[in-house]
Amino acid sequence: MTGGAGGTGAGRSPSPSAFARAAAGLAVLAVLAGFVGLGLWQVQRLAWKTDLIARVEARLQAEPQPAPGPAEWPGLDRDRDEYRRVTLSGRYLPGGDTLVQAVTDRGAGFWVMTPFQAEDGWRALVNRGFVPLDRRDPADWPPPRGAATVQGLLRLSQPEGAFLRRNDPEAGRWYSRDTAAIAAAQDLGPVAPWFLDAAAGPDPQALPVGGLTVVHFRNSHLGYALTWFALAVLWLVAVAAFLRQRRRHAGG
Repeated sequence: MTGGAGGTGAGRSPSPSAFARAAAGLAVLAVLAGFVGLGLWQVQRLAWKTDLIARVEARLQAEPQPAPGPAEWPGLDRDRDEYRRVTLSGRYLPGGDTLVQAVTDRGAGFWVMTPFQAEDGWRALVNRGFVPLDRRDPADWPPPRGAATVQGLLRLSQPEGAFLRRNDPEAGRWYSRDTAAIAAAQDLGPVAPWFLDAAAGPDPQALPVGGLTVVHFRNSHLGYALTWFALAVLWLVAVAAFLRQRRRHAGG
């Protein structure tokens, strides 16, 4: 009897210690909390993105306002101010065009960034629009002479270059509209930390072609949130299945 009982006990796996059970429980809760936390973070991001899109759409429908001058520059904020409809009065400064590589619905080409002096004397850069690769000669699209008023969308400077492609001022290769770097390369002195994306002109075929700004915000946060919450549920299902299987083995 004693030998039989001892043999049966020796054939079973030893029960995990209380410490091991507690550690396993904490690990399960930590993974669950991670999935739920990431889901809640995406819900917060969804609310932020939805609000941002609503505010930008309101700006696009609003009446244009005068472009911000130097006193307002320090307080400009990308979420609050970008894509405001603004007007800028003054004159273009000829001979300082900078071509920034661009890909648009019209194909590959360049944005034409031209310096502009406001009536108050300060300077900014105006993205006059798009020119295709085979029309990069500035003689084909000189800026207007004399007094001018430009209407368009306010965009904040894009420093450092594009993804995996840094601006190379010495070689004249530009991949982003970095206002400070362009101004330094053109010896313009201080310029606004924003540029103006000019609206479309009366002649849609005239170069540069304005009004090609794409205002689109990817909003996949709801899908991401549902994915994280689904992973949390699957994690609980997997843990429950494991525990049931373990109990069956223990009962056998």
